[in-house]
Amino acid sequence: MNKPVLEVNHLETHFFTDRGEIPAVDDVSFYINAGEVLGIVGESGCGKSVTSLSVMGLVPNPPGKIVGGEIVFRQQDGKEENLVTISKKRMRDLRGNQIAMIFQEPMTSLDPLFKIGFQIMEGVRRHRDVSKKEARQIAIDMLKLVGIPRADEIVDEYPHQLSGGMRQRVMIAIAMACDPEVLIADEPTTALDVTIQAQILDLMRKLNKEKGTAIMMITHDLGVVAEMCDRVAVMYAGKVVEQGDVRTILKEPKHPYTRGLIRSLPKITGREERLYSIPGNVPKPGSIKTGCRFAARCEDAFDRCVKEDPALLELKQGHTCRCFLYDQEGGESNGANRDEATVKS
Repeated sequence: MNKPVLEVNHLETHFFTDRGEIPAVDDVSFYINAGEVLGIVGESGCGKSVTSLSVMGLVPNPPGKIVGGEIVFRQQDGKEENLVTISKKRMRDLRGNQIAMIFQEPMTSLDPLFKIGFQIMEGVRRHRDVSKKEARQIAIDMLKLVGIPRADEIVDEYPHQLSGGMRQRVMIAIAMACDPEVLIADEPTTALDVTIQAQILDLMRKLNKEKGTAIMMITHDLGVVAEMCDRVAVMYAGKVVEQGDVRTILKEPKHPYTRGLIRSLPKITGREERLYSIPGNVPKPGSIKTGCRFAARCEDAFDRCVKEDPALLELKQGHTCRCFLYDQEGGESNGANRDEATVKS
C-alpha cells in the first residue's frame, strides 16, 4: 500500500500572547492519500483553519509558531520532506506549486488592484519556466476549466467585477494552475447560495477524480462532508476527537460531540419545532487545563472526564475516538464494547 501524500503527526501550533501561551492546535494527527478527500469538521474556533495554515507554512509569526510534531509531504518520486523543518525558500517553492490552498473568503484573498489574469499568471510564472504569453494562455485555460464563461475577457477584469461564485472559481483556478498534489480547501462554499455551492463542489470533485489531487476539505457543513469526503476528522478545541471513514462517522458516531453535531442537522421527515443544539460554547483556546475539553457540554460526562485528558482510542480498524466511554478503565454507553477498544499506539 502506498504511503500517504500528506501525513500530520502530533502537530502543535501555539500562539504567544499577553495572556500567555495558547495552544490553538494540540496533538493533531491525520493523513491524506493521493486522490482522497479528507474532511476536517468542527465548530468555529476549534482549530481547523490554524491546522491548514500550519500545513501551508502561513501561521503568522509572531505571535504563532509550530512548537511540536511533524508535517510529512511525500512527492510522487517518493521523496519525503518535513514541512516544519524545511527552509522558507523551499516552502515557497512548494507552496502554490505542489501544495495549494483555496482560502475562505475570495473577496479578501484576491487583490482588488490586479486583474484576474495577472493573479493566476503570477503563480504560474513563479513555479514554471514559461513566457508571459504562455502563462496568459494557461490562465485562460484554467478559467475555462473551472467553468467561467468568456474566459478570454474575464482574464482582463478585476475581482470586483465578478460575482461571489465567479470569484470562488477564480480562487480554485489559482490553486489548481500548477497541478498541485495536495489541495487544501478552507470552507470553499461559505457565503455562496446553494446552487453555486453545488457547482463548486461538483467542480472540486471533478478535479479530484481527473487529476488525482488529494484534497483536505475544511468545513462545518456535514452535508458537504457526506457528499464530498472519503474520510473525516472531527476537531474540538484544538484536538481531533474522532476520525474514520465518512460512512462510519455519519452512521455510527461514537464521540458525544460528533453525535451532537449530527443530531443538530435538520431532518426532512422530522416535525421538531426547534432544532437540537449542543449546550454551551466552544471554550477559549487554553482555558481548560485539565480533563476532557468537551466535558462541560457533554451529556455523558462523569467524574473522570473533568480530571483526566482522554487518549485517542482505536475502536476498530481506521476508526479512532478520544473518549473515556470506550476506555477499558471507563464505563460503557449506547452499547459501546469496551473490550474492542485499545489505546492507539
